[in-house]
Amino acid sequence: MKKVTDFHVVEVQHLSHDTFIIVLQGTEPVIAVLPGQFAEVEVPGSPEVFLRRPLSVHGCDPVAGTISFYVKVVGKGTARMSELLPGEKVSVIYPLGNHFTILEEGRVLLVGGGTGVAPMLMLANKLKKAGAEPVMIIGGRSAADIHISDAYHAVAEMHVTTEDGSLGVKGRVTDHPLLKEEFNFNRIYTCGPDPMMKALSAIAREKGVVCEASLENTMACGFGACLCCVVKTTDGHKCVCTEGPVFDTTYLENW
Repeated sequence: MKKVTDFHVVEVQHLSHDTFIIVLQGTEPVIAVLPGQFAEVEVPGSPEVFLRRPLSVHGCDPVAGTISFYVKVVGKGTARMSELLPGEKVSVIYPLGNHFTILEEGRVLLVGGGTGVAPMLMLANKLKKAGAEPVMIIGGRSAADIHISDAYHAVAEMHVTTEDGSLGVKGRVTDHPLLKEEFNFNRIYTCGPDPMMKALSAIAREKGVVCEASLENTMACGFGACLCCVVKTTDGHKCVCTEGPVFDTTYLENW
C-alpha cells in the first residue's frame, strides 16, 4: 500500500558540504518501509523544480513516526532540500517499489558505493534481527566520502575501501579481500554506481551466489507511467520503479 502524506522536517544533518540526512516527522501514522523501497519526495519552495525526487529510504520508525533519507546534492532539487528548516512541510509518496530479500540465516555481504549506502543500514538491521550475519563494505574516493560508519558498526561487521587509500583498504570495493580469496557469503546485496554493481554481479556469478542490486535509474513519476526508468531484463523491458528497484542481477541483460 502506498500513499501521499505530509511530513514536517525534524532536522537536516549535514555530513559534508554536499551530503546530508533529512529526518521527517509524519502528520499521520507512518507506514513501515522495507529495505530497498523508495519514496517520491516533493521539493517545497522551489518553483523551478517541478518533479518529485526519488530517494531510497534510509530509515523508518513507525513508532516514532519518522522517516529519513540519505541524500547527495546533485542539482537544484536536492540543494533546496539541504536548506530545509525544522517545521517545513514536505509531501511524500511512499513506500514505492519492491525490496531486498531478508534471509533468516547465513553470512551475507552488503556493498554500498557513494549514496548507495542509503538503504544499507536498514537492510543490515533487518538481516541481523532475522538471524543472518551481515558483513558490510562501504566504498568512496577518499575518507571524506565515508560517513556515519559508526552506525553501521553497530549492526554489521564493517569494512571500508577508498580509492586513494586514505581510509581502510586502498582501491575499489571489488578490490577488498572479502570479495577475492576470503569470499564466504551466501548472498550479495548492493546499491551504488552501475559499474560497481555489475562487477559485483560478475563476482556473484563466479562464486555461485545470488546478487541483489538496487538500481538508481532516473525516475519521474514512480508509478510506471512515464517509462523513463525502463531496464532490459531476460523477460523483456521492466520499469525500475514498479518491478524494482531491487533485481536479482541474473535477470538483467548485460550484467
